[in-house]
Amino acid sequence: MFQIAYISDVVRVPPDQFGNKLKAVALEVLRSKYESTISPEMGYIILVTAVDIESVGKIIPGDGARYHKVEFSVLSFYPTLQEIVEGEVVEITDFGAFVRIGPTDALLHLSQITDDYLTSDVKQGMILASQSKRTLKVGSKVRVRVTAVSLGRGASMGKIGITCRQPFLGALEWIEQDISKLKKGAEKPPKKE
Repeated sequence: MFQIAYISDVVRVPPDQFGNKLKAVALEVLRSKYESTISPEMGYIILVTAVDIESVGKIIPGDGARYHKVEFSVLSFYPTLQEIVEGEVVEITDFGAFVRIGPTDALLHLSQITDDYLTSDVKQGMILASQSKRTLKVGSKVRVRVTAVSLGRGASMGKIGITCRQPFLGALEWIEQDISKLKKGAEKPPKKE
């Protein structure tokens, strides 16, 4: 889920930036420090959105820079267990597919796609179900449930596991087919005895 988080920190303004606008310098420093990183508490930090900086800073002996307290907000993405998300298949492998959800990729293992027997064709970028003949290709839009989340710290990718082995999950065209089958079944008149 995407969220706005609020953070307090201290920004080091180097001497060569003293003539520039303080807020712009703080924003640049915070973006280089926080954007495109992972925090176990906040998830994937995507963007620093707003900065409030104290105009009076401190100077530390031996360092010509000024240090200012800042409060700022960030846009982050933190996948939660059992959350249902939509994404796009970006890669097919021998063991499953990688699905882009938010700013990262999650693993959809072959065992978590369907109950059908599956074959993976990496060269053609598709996974084929043998009985139902349903396919999952690079570019397919899918609805999945988050089953595992492991986020590290810093710029490492983190690991997210997902499944679509539940009703009304999977490729969006599969879901549409299942809904139309249900509607057709509901339209039939009941059998008379």
